[in-house]
Amino acid sequence: MKSLFDPVQVGALHLSNRVVMAPLTRNRSPNAVPTALTAQYYAQRASAGLLITEATAISHQGQGYADVPGLYGSEQLAGWKRVTHAVHERGGRIVCQLWHVGRVSHVTLQPDGGKPVAPSAITARTKTFLIEDGGGSFVPTSEPRALDASELPGIVQDFRNAARHAIASAGFDGVEIHGANGYLLDQFLKTGANQRKDDYGGSIANRARLLLEVTRAVVEEIGAGRVGLRLSPVTPANDIVDADPQALFDYVVRQLAPLGLAYVHVVEGATGGPREVEGRPFDYDALRRAWREAGGKGAWMVNNGYDKALAQKALEHEADLVAFGRAFIANPDLVERLRANAPWNPWDSKTFYGGGEKGYTDYPTLK
Repeated sequence: MKSLFDPVQVGALHLSNRVVMAPLTRNRSPNAVPTALTAQYYAQRASAGLLITEATAISHQGQGYADVPGLYGSEQLAGWKRVTHAVHERGGRIVCQLWHVGRVSHVTLQPDGGKPVAPSAITARTKTFLIEDGGGSFVPTSEPRALDASELPGIVQDFRNAARHAIASAGFDGVEIHGANGYLLDQFLKTGANQRKDDYGGSIANRARLLLEVTRAVVEEIGAGRVGLRLSPVTPANDIVDADPQALFDYVVRQLAPLGLAYVHVVEGATGGPREVEGRPFDYDALRRAWREAGGKGAWMVNNGYDKALAQKALEHEADLVAFGRAFIANPDLVERLRANAPWNPWDSKTFYGGGEKGYTDYPTLK
């Protein structure tokens, strides 16, 4: 029987256990550059089988929140190199989540104050995080413009370049493509954000085209064994919805299966919220079966509201990896706490976004 604490091979990565630290935006990278404090934060959590970084912008255009890290400049890569070195010194494995936010941004964060980009010019009824005069606040996103089809190869190339830099320059063990939570690739997938009339809109195959092009490019660049992908079929995060998510995502995973990805990371329900979303039923077992039937060999990672008992049950029911999110914010030694059935530190949500070491690197361990 599989256990959370079993070592496991995931693509090209040998992991010491099946516990994964989910990506968690923390807004502590001024000028998009990870700091020494960032390195300390990830190193503290290196006992996880796999660390997935906070979402990291593949380009300036791809940024949607203040003080989130990037992967497109030399200072950013040097900052991440310090992080990966610190994690590897502790025996950990770490992958970088590649991110383009699309319409979930603000003009003050965009190159030359331009409009955020999107599949269609539909404003997301959500908020982003800005830091002004030393303080952070949530503000409505800006009206986006629709991307011209001629711009899409450039975005695919940005993902490809970011993947190459992540491995060759920053020292990551792999990457995770962010195809979830209402950001750009998810916006193209879902009918609520994509009303295009060209080859990237309308049918399921057309709406999935950009995600598949990006994934193939990244696989070609760094090898499938170092590539994961995050999906969130029914999350309402960032004002996203699809008319028929079961058909859409069954198609997506069947197309992905032959690529040989290291893993697929599935958010079950609302990101950071309920596991069942009212009015949005979804069969995750059917999704996993579609992946396997189409030849998907990579690990199946589950995520959302897991505790030890639920995680163990998931492993007995065909999951391979279990991702924990906010629990890792407050418990740098979460693996040890799970192993010892020890209580978890409560998290302080007031320190999630922005700030310094408080609520970031100062949570106590069992020792």
